[in-house]
Amino acid sequence: MITDLAARIPLQDMAVGGRLLRHLPPFLRRRISLDEARATMARRLERREADFLALVQHAIFENPETPYQQLLRLAACEYGDLERLVKQDGVEGALKSLYRSGVYLTIDEYKGRRPTVRGSATLAVEPSQLRNPFAAAHMPFGTSGSRGARTAVNFDLAWMGDHAVSKCLALEARGGREWVHGLWCVPGGASMFVILVYSRFGATPVRWFSQVDPGAPGLHPRYRWSARLLRWASIMAGAPVPAPRHVPLDNSLPVARWMADVLRSGRTPHLYTFPSSAASLCQAACRAGIDLSGAQFTVDAEPVTAARLAAIRQSGANPVPAYGSVESAFIGYWCLNPAASDDIHLSHDLHAVIQAGQENPSSGLPPLATLFSSIRRTAPLILLNLSLGDQAVLAERACGCPLEAVGWKTHLHTIRSYEKLTAGGMTFLDSDVIRVLEEKLPARFGGGPTDFQLVEQEDDDGRPRLRLLVHPRLGDLDSEQLADTFLNSIGGGSGVERVMELQWRQANVVSVERRPPVVEASGKVLHLHVERSPAPVPA
Repeated sequence: MITDLAARIPLQDMAVGGRLLRHLPPFLRRRISLDEARATMARRLERREADFLALVQHAIFENPETPYQQLLRLAACEYGDLERLVKQDGVEGALKSLYRSGVYLTIDEYKGRRPTVRGSATLAVEPSQLRNPFAAAHMPFGTSGSRGARTAVNFDLAWMGDHAVSKCLALEARGGREWVHGLWCVPGGASMFVILVYSRFGATPVRWFSQVDPGAPGLHPRYRWSARLLRWASIMAGAPVPAPRHVPLDNSLPVARWMADVLRSGRTPHLYTFPSSAASLCQAACRAGIDLSGAQFTVDAEPVTAARLAAIRQSGANPVPAYGSVESAFIGYWCLNPAASDDIHLSHDLHAVIQAGQENPSSGLPPLATLFSSIRRTAPLILLNLSLGDQAVLAERACGCPLEAVGWKTHLHTIRSYEKLTAGGMTFLDSDVIRVLEEKLPARFGGGPTDFQLVEQEDDDGRPRLRLLVHPRLGDLDSEQLADTFLNSIGGGSGVERVMELQWRQANVVSVERRPPVVEASGKVLHLHVERSPAPVPA
């Protein structure tokens, strides 16, 4: 079996696995104490401007491979100019000046799906050009590849160590470092990242529940061998992590029973999962008479709405939000005196964020679009005013919660996507949807691009729903075949995109309705119609 598995693993994956096996045991043995985390955070915040400038100097101005160097040249900005801007206006002030001068990337430009045009100049950008030349490749991650080339993001263990400092302090603010931790997500690098970050400061999860079976037919073998490799390396380090256990979305009671068992033992269970998954689990627990009073949830990777939080709280559990992405890992953590259901403190030591505003209309970005920049040298990708496709309310305020004392005073809330679809913890950009609705479905069932529309909504109980609207004029069609073709088309391959498809299938996220697509007030028929709260309005 080992020989057969090895024959199906690419040499590049084997090399990454070898590096991880070699470097992971020392990483797990080196635990971060609370006092060390506090001292490290103080140093980072004190050196934030210097760290940002050093990163930009070495990873951009001295790196001819990065497109940012060309953008800075077009903006007539040399390193000395940037240094003066940072000293005069701070990191965020300098980033706003760069954005006004055309130094930014939209997510379509970053993914290489749209040329980067600034004035009369056109740049061809590839995702690989944003890789940090100074970061080691210890663990491979990847974004969805259904739009074309899959974006590879290789994380350095030092980057996970940086996040462990922030996570340790954020969890301490909740009184949660001594809780009993578990996670219930999909297989892959994101789950492993969470386990390693928690393990770094001695809060190793004791349960790893996987919503998708890592051995499911059609999945790449890396999902099986990477989990085994992590388990072996952790045993070698004397700090064993759990093996994943398959618990599907439609049978969540094993997770609820584990949490209830921990509560009966006198301790506090803490589960990291998706908001809709937590809502579904808590509703199932209530129906089964399982009391989760006092249990704790951290929910991430989907919009954290009031409906989803209410569904979780009905079980007696307490949920708080986190926010992150593959490109930047954890971006921010829960405010304990929130202004909105998803109010988070920005990890100010790791990231900088500005908003598009009205100052550069040629960017095509909504005014509330957020643009992120890297601060630390360990970041896997160098972000310099990169839009991840989200918008939010961005504010500096005194909230009085313990995370303000950490030094994180920037808040983000009402975080929503403006060009991607997120449901069940899975994310696709709008171009994925367009390709399927305009090409795949008409080719199979007839009609044209305005005969199919996807409507994203949230049920009253907080569950995500995607309704595939199909115009009745196409005649008699099989709804099951329509849904199956949609999911097959949006989830080709054996990697992350296949995980997404399996997740949406088992969650029954997609339903078919025979009705004309929704016409917007402008008279347009959009490929993706979102039925939820309006976009936030700046205060």
